[in-house]
Amino acid sequence: MAKEIKDGSALITKKKIRPRKSRDADCCSVNFLKCVLHIFNVIFLVAGVGVFLVGAWTIATRHRFVPLLPTPTYPAISYLLCIAGALGIPLCGLGCCGLKTENRTSLLCYSYFLLITFILEAGAGGLAYYYEVAVEYELGAQLNQTFITNYALDTVVTDAVDAMQLEFKCCGASKYVDWRKSAWHEHDPRLLVPDSCCRTVTPRCGMRDHPSNIYYHGCVHQFTNHIREHLIILAAVGVGMSVIPIFGFLFSCVLYVKIKHVID
Repeated sequence: MAKEIKDGSALITKKKIRPRKSRDADCCSVNFLKCVLHIFNVIFLVAGVGVFLVGAWTIATRHRFVPLLPTPTYPAISYLLCIAGALGIPLCGLGCCGLKTENRTSLLCYSYFLLITFILEAGAGGLAYYYEVAVEYELGAQLNQTFITNYALDTVVTDAVDAMQLEFKCCGASKYVDWRKSAWHEHDPRLLVPDSCCRTVTPRCGMRDHPSNIYYHGCVHQFTNHIREHLIILAAVGVGMSVIPIFGFLFSCVLYVKIKHVID
């Protein structure tokens, strides 16, 4: 009788005290997930640097044409990519600290910021894809108006127009005669086109509009193609890189749950 009572007590005790899982109990163990996340952090850091460099390169080399665009969508895409890329270094630091200490709060913050990075990159990529279609219509409708209204009256626009005409070897939005309607031409009718339209730029070379002296074709098609090609690059970088933080988010969420059920 005493033996039966003792065996019953042991059985009750065994039922109440359930052993917690080992750190290597299954294929998705804590140690395995920590190793995967360490590798992910390296990949995420490299990808973040790449995204940041693409955004910074766009701002440094392509933003001289931003005053000619009717909406701020193009620069917004570049800044979103820069912000998403810049999050890479602090996020990797937070992730490594969370993995080393197995602090669930740090892992939770890490997961949230990975989700934010995904939203920024995917948003920038999606916006670039959308604007790549819309920019042709917008420029076709408003670029000529920007030329004839603001040239020589707005220094930023004037510099952007001159830079575009020099780079793409063109003159005017649609064609060189567009300049005859501009406020700039009315101020000095002797100048038929800006000097940046000339094949060989010299002071007041725009007084002669012979095809041997100036470019006759407009800038809108070349400029539109240039912007669209660059938007495709930004879209590919944004959407492509947004896949990476999703994997980190999923692994960190699983690790967050697993840590609660292992032996210290």
